[in-house]
Amino acid sequence: MLNPFDIVIFGGGGDLALRKLLPAMYRAYQEGNLPQGSRILPTVREESKRKEYIETAHKALQDFLGKGEYNAKDWKAFSAYLVPVVSNVTEADDDWDKLRDILNEHDADKSRVFYLSLPPAVYGSCCEILSKKGLITETSRVVVEKPIGYCGESAEAINAKIAEYFKEEQVFRIDHYLGKETVQNLMALRFSNSLFENLWDAKSIDNIQISLSETVGLESRAGFYDKAGALRDMVQNHLLQLLCLVAMESPNKLNANSIRTEKLKVLESLRPLVAEDVDANIVRGQYVPGNLDGKIVPGYLEELNEGASKTETFVAIRAHIDNWRWAGVPFYLRTGKRMKKRCAEIVVEYKKVSHNVYTDNVGNIEPNRLVIRLQPEETIQLTLMSKRLDNLEMQLEPVTMNIELSQAYSNGFHSDAYKRLMLDAAANNPSLFIHRDEVRQAWKWIDPIIERWQEKGAPSLYRAGTWGPEDADELLEENNHVWFNTGDKA
Repeated sequence: MLNPFDIVIFGGGGDLALRKLLPAMYRAYQEGNLPQGSRILPTVREESKRKEYIETAHKALQDFLGKGEYNAKDWKAFSAYLVPVVSNVTEADDDWDKLRDILNEHDADKSRVFYLSLPPAVYGSCCEILSKKGLITETSRVVVEKPIGYCGESAEAINAKIAEYFKEEQVFRIDHYLGKETVQNLMALRFSNSLFENLWDAKSIDNIQISLSETVGLESRAGFYDKAGALRDMVQNHLLQLLCLVAMESPNKLNANSIRTEKLKVLESLRPLVAEDVDANIVRGQYVPGNLDGKIVPGYLEELNEGASKTETFVAIRAHIDNWRWAGVPFYLRTGKRMKKRCAEIVVEYKKVSHNVYTDNVGNIEPNRLVIRLQPEETIQLTLMSKRLDNLEMQLEPVTMNIELSQAYSNGFHSDAYKRLMLDAAANNPSLFIHRDEVRQAWKWIDPIIERWQEKGAPSLYRAGTWGPEDADELLEENNHVWFNTGDKA
């Protein structure tokens, strides 16, 4: 059972806190996973905002919770956990003394989680003030959001600054995709089912695709996004972390150190893409106006309100992992904004049967396919070849076995990545968080790609409401592969 804890959410009035973090904690309360005596301390910059915060939080929950989740009784009880405070994260003023006094009201051994829902540029100054004001205890943890830095050098500088005040085991670098129940189910699928683990290598698998597609454009992130782009925002963390979980060896034990060790081996085995290799194996794109769900939406430059920008909103990568298990298997990574459908999925396509005993007139024999969908719905699909049962002729067709996880476990539990990760941080369980060495190795692979793009070329253009530039399709066609586009195929 989780012990009572205090969680201070710096940036408590921001979009992430109101859309994701507060609903996550509300769900934890509803499910009985928010211990009595715990407190949630969102920070705001002004006293007027502090006085208004309870009502702000109330409205946010009504707006951002799912259908049927909100009710007045639970809100009244949950609101008692909220203790809004004033804090300026760049200035060590008297408000920090008030925060210290509030935290010191309880037992000194009580866990403190400092969640930095802030720009990475101020992580260091915030940690420094926490230290100066005596707020960091032996049972304190700090949670930091991605992306950490804009390159390997800046990421190392940020991590080094944090490390001046927190030990590595106290630093929880969050990637919310790792908190998704389906992502964790990937490990269960692999490591507890011999059916899959014995067929999880280059002898059986033809290619693997990992896609994270969004239908939204810039929304309120224009300033950040134009400096970052899809490569830094999505590939360096989300996609590479999912790649690690798909490709890693079985850890000795399911603890943080063992899992991190195997993930790091994958990152170290990624074939470097440098200079001309970047041109041959990566496609970058930028969306222009197009038809999305029956509406004409603006292009990136129109949303950005700038005359020109080479920032990519789409990336497709052909990657290889040079080890015994994956030699010769291409991993296709893809992410983009203003895509045709919103989805996050891992597609494992198996090799064709080595000897086809059927004649051509029975139909096309397609390879088996395992699809692990993370969003919008959480499902596992396995496509197999089967005889059609509606006639006497021998006709084969692919059929899909579909496991709808949300329906299979309809007991009132709400899958919520942030809920799991925030509770894991409170419980001092770092298994689903990212180690400093992983950040360093990921940037080591990404940095040469950024350098090449700065030297030459510009993104290919693609219409909003499509699956990206045609160049991305050609990238797979070179190996006689095609993208699996959710909704376009059975």
